Amino acid sequence: MGNKETKTGFVVIALLLGIFVASMDNTIVATAMATIVADLGGLKQFVWVTSAYMVAEMAGMPIFGKLSDMYGRKRFFLFGIVVFLLGSVLCGMAQTIVQLSIFRAIQGIGGGALVPIAFTIMFDIFPPEKRGKMGGLFGAVFGLSSIFGPLFGAYITDYLNWRWVFYINIPLGMIAFLLLWIYYRESPKHSQQSIDWLGVMTLVPAVVCLMFALELGGQKYAWDSAVIIGLFSAFAVLFLVFLYVETKAQEPIVSYQMFRQRLFASTTLVAFFSGATFVVATIYIPLFIQGVTGGSATNSGLILLPMMLSTTVSAQLGGFLCGKTSYRNVMLGFMLLFVLGIGLLGTIDEHTTRSTVTLYMIIVGLGVGASFSVLGMAAIHHFSEAERGAASSTSSFVRSLGMTVGITVFGIIQRNLFTNQLAEQFSGMAQAGFGGAAHDPRAILSPEARAYIPAPVLDRLTEALASSIADTFLWALIPAALTVVCVLLMSNERLAIPSKDERVEVIENASSPREHIPVK
Repeated sequence: MGNKETKTGFVVIALLLGIFVASMDNTIVATAMATIVADLGGLKQFVWVTSAYMVAEMAGMPIFGKLSDMYGRKRFFLFGIVVFLLGSVLCGMAQTIVQLSIFRAIQGIGGGALVPIAFTIMFDIFPPEKRGKMGGLFGAVFGLSSIFGPLFGAYITDYLNWRWVFYINIPLGMIAFLLLWIYYRESPKHSQQSIDWLGVMTLVPAVVCLMFALELGGQKYAWDSAVIIGLFSAFAVLFLVFLYVETKAQEPIVSYQMFRQRLFASTTLVAFFSGATFVVATIYIPLFIQGVTGGSATNSGLILLPMMLSTTVSAQLGGFLCGKTSYRNVMLGFMLLFVLGIGLLGTIDEHTTRSTVTLYMIIVGLGVGASFSVLGMAAIHHFSEAERGAASSTSSFVRSLGMTVGITVFGIIQRNLFTNQLAEQFSGMAQAGFGGAAHDPRAILSPEARAYIPAPVLDRLTEALASSIADTFLWALIPAALTVVCVLLMSNERLAIPSKDERVEVIENASSPREHIPVK
């Protein structure tokens, strides 16, 4: 039994490393982006370095989830690691911003296999009475990596080279690969299903068209231009075709049958709206610290450390509470705290102290952390082992979609707010010779460049940036409030923990090592 527990421990380490590197790469580039753009150029295309990863990861999730149900978790988790590491190497070697975006997409395809399959394997190898604790651990690492990404990326950028933001994945990924390959044994019995390739070929282009339309509209092209209207039209047509295809597919990638389960449907909506809201905090708090208070990239990352720690605590606490009360009760309290934190961030201005921002971020972290553990368990609650991969990947897919839409939509909002604020702040300064300074507002993100900006101009730039970020957080209250509404729609199930007699019976009848672990 000790040997089995040791092997299981190594498998858990492999899964946690996979979750860590895949989810960290959602955010690790954020604070390094200014340096990357300075080196490679491509200021107008830089947003796609982040979006390409997220869109590709999102597209891969339902495919790999279905494949893991059909042919086994192990081979596709290992495949995901290999593709992810290949993408990491290529990203580190990129010479242009376009190359980097393409290589980030390769990374994202690999990442799409890691997170949902890791959670599914966890459910496969642990009995119900241990899933709350392990779900809390997995959720904590997921949340930890989301916050640790900007911190780690900023440190590497300041003290090494931005290319090591990607190279650092290689040793971690190789350890995960070897541990899972050596120690994980799964049942050879799997559900033979067909892949809904037509659904894939309609959903992925639909999402890409939507992202391009939202990003390019109002910036490179007017909202009423033929290009933007064409992109929105293509999205609408492809998405409608996707919805129709899913009704006819033998094994749809997004099964309507799953959404008939009230708990799964509401949980998935909570994942979407919470993902769209939380990503705003991870992106715009570093921007506020770096651009308004004048911190370096490293300092802007360090300011996220309190949220990282509070998210970790909340994820563990959420997993523990699932064994005591319903998923809905657990999520309601945490999501109300989340809304409060986002609302408080909406009050920041150029005079807000770092200690105040830290307090607000702790509240946000405590509020959102539980979602990383609780939602994963709730999404799989009603499904058999043969369906868990699809259920987990669909939930992860929707959360990633929320984050991708959140980055794009709130990026547009903040950019437009900032532009309007700049026009207002500098409307009477052009004649004084200061108007030109507003043409390169990103100069305030560099401590060196800030030193050369005249004080009157710098004050107006920081005021405009602070106002635009605060107003963006106020807009983010809309999806934050919708998370609470969706939590109230959840049914009242809780994590099922069998009695001692039932556990003994299950252990005696267990048919494979991966279906159960002996319980002390």
